[in-house]
Amino acid sequence: MSKAGVAGLLVTHLPDLRYLCGFTGSSAALAVTRRHARLFTDGRYTTQAAEEVRGAGVAIVSGGPAVAAIEWLRTQPGVEAAAFDPSSTNVAELSRWRASLPGRMRRSFLAELAEPLVMPLRMIKDADELAILSEAALIGCQLFEQILGVIRPGLREIDVAAQLEYKARQLGAEGMSFETIVASGERSALPHGRATPTPLPRKGFLTLDFGIILNGYSSDMTRTVYLGNPTAKERDTYEAVLEAQESGVGAVRGGARCGDVDEAARSVLRKVGLVEAFTHSSGHGVGLEIHEPPRIGAGQTTRLLPGMVVTIEPGVYLAGQFGIRIEDMVVVTRTGSQVLTPAPKALIQL
Repeated sequence: MSKAGVAGLLVTHLPDLRYLCGFTGSSAALAVTRRHARLFTDGRYTTQAAEEVRGAGVAIVSGGPAVAAIEWLRTQPGVEAAAFDPSSTNVAELSRWRASLPGRMRRSFLAELAEPLVMPLRMIKDADELAILSEAALIGCQLFEQILGVIRPGLREIDVAAQLEYKARQLGAEGMSFETIVASGERSALPHGRATPTPLPRKGFLTLDFGIILNGYSSDMTRTVYLGNPTAKERDTYEAVLEAQESGVGAVRGGARCGDVDEAARSVLRKVGLVEAFTHSSGHGVGLEIHEPPRIGAGQTTRLLPGMVVTIEPGVYLAGQFGIRIEDMVVVTRTGSQVLTPAPKALIQL
């Protein structure tokens, strides 16, 4: 805050709140000055806030927590303006906050941050965070191994998803990181093919993209398997995606540009004429949110730093035919990377 010239900071994005002071409730705002911090929440969280919050005082309010936080900030010595992150603030919220201020302050007191302050901290995981993420990723690998024994032709995609999610709870997950993707046959060509009542085919690809939440942190992995015997085209396409994915993982290291990592994966598919069927970025950061910076995409100039955790997930999607995606979670180290999801990636036939 001192470096950015910020005397007062309003934090309302819940993952940022959890990161800064440990609060996990659904309604709160954190006000920070250079000397003090105070969390504002409502009466539902009186006991929870007292148990969870560290590094900040707690105030229980009857109105909106953000409005109360702003009121507190404007009474603090030396705070002539309160900065907020515009990337996590919508127009309606900002209008409501300004309406709560005295007329003379409505234009001047709330100021947009030029750059986020909390997210750059969250991007670099400490040892405790890496331990949680590693455990979450390994539970995902266990789930994949267990679900292989369940998959069979005729079983509905939603049944596969249900089994994954049930087993995840049994292994200690708080929940799933996102809606489980189970896409089979022609539907595997949908990058975000949510599970449907469609029966699994006797012959075809099955893409499984899922993650769990453990102590607030998310995991994310994708594996694509085959039911029956693949054609030469299907096998060759799978091998191309696998080579692209491993090339992307191999490019991850401290100091590498995100765009260069993306290109390491994308160039493999370009050489075999499949790059037009790769329709999304090669990966993203993961932590308290399933998608967070940095983005591993074309032209991205952000440099990877040790402690970042990213996914590498190239894919090929041929409409009306099939799709393939392979995804690992990877920790950036100074000289390379460490894969957190060591589940098999060679083509599995069921």
